[in-house]
Amino acid sequence: MRDFTTPNIILSKCIEHDNCRYDGSKINNDFIKTLQSYVNFITVCPETSIGLSTPRDTLRLISKDNTDNFDLVFSKNGDDLTEKMDTFSHSFLKNLCDNDIDGFILKSRSPSCGVKDVKVYKSHGKSPSLPKKGVGLFASKVYEYFPDAVVEDDGRLTNFNIREHFLTKIFTKSEFKNVQKHNSMKSLIDFQSKNKYLLMAHSPGYLKKMGKLTANTQSKDISDIIHEYEIYLNKALSISSKPNRNINMLLHLFGYFSKYLSSSEKAFFLETLEKYNDKKIPFCVPLTMIHSWVMRFENEYLRDQTIFEPFPSELIQTRDSGKMI
Repeated sequence: MRDFTTPNIILSKCIEHDNCRYDGSKINNDFIKTLQSYVNFITVCPETSIGLSTPRDTLRLISKDNTDNFDLVFSKNGDDLTEKMDTFSHSFLKNLCDNDIDGFILKSRSPSCGVKDVKVYKSHGKSPSLPKKGVGLFASKVYEYFPDAVVEDDGRLTNFNIREHFLTKIFTKSEFKNVQKHNSMKSLIDFQSKNKYLLMAHSPGYLKKMGKLTANTQSKDISDIIHEYEIYLNKALSISSKPNRNINMLLHLFGYFSKYLSSSEKAFFLETLEKYNDKKIPFCVPLTMIHSWVMRFENEYLRDQTIFEPFPSELIQTRDSGKMI
């Protein structure tokens, strides 16, 4: 098992931590229960933080001028809380900027915390929701203050692929903080080396650009190199892995062992790749085959590749909502 750094994640307090929802309830979430042993949660409830009681009347987003500039109001009486929420959001997030925040998990579809698909209305009272969807007021400020942070909501994290991508991003970005801390070419090269095949699965193009940076043929200042590298890293990790890129990466790994394998072993592996490409088996099947060869042939370089364990294995959950929400 790898040693992992501990990511810092901002979490909506109503998820597994406090009965602070509008109806006085708390969200039970098995994934968050498991995750809390591996990350540092910093909880926040923007609505109670601006003085609202629990329980309370529901809130909604209002689009009076049919733009993406929303007001936050009480659904029944229309009392406007936009200024209070904006003031709190700016203050809270500004104070976080000096901390190493790796990600956010916010309450889905909330008019304050929803990161997408929040219902928008024309007015308070008995008014139907509009066809368009919005972003909660607090969540919209998160994107302003932390444009490179990993942001998800609890609803989307019920999807297996979204959850795996989220975990890969937060633990990779958290590990990169060690590179920034040491501020050395050696730490950067080590990071690039260990993450080579993980990054190849996300973006071979950005991997190549990051490789050129670590070569440092132009003798740039190390701080500038690390800053530029982080930009490419964020862009690479923002790209979800796809079967064609995964297969390309697996074939690169396969090349380390093909000369040691029998004809039947090689044929079986290539058949397994075809099944993965046809969505008959999951990605972990051919990856585990490669991993077994790493151990069998004692390949020290590949042994430390993060692609085999991008995040703590205890966080793997096979449950899937089946919805790309």
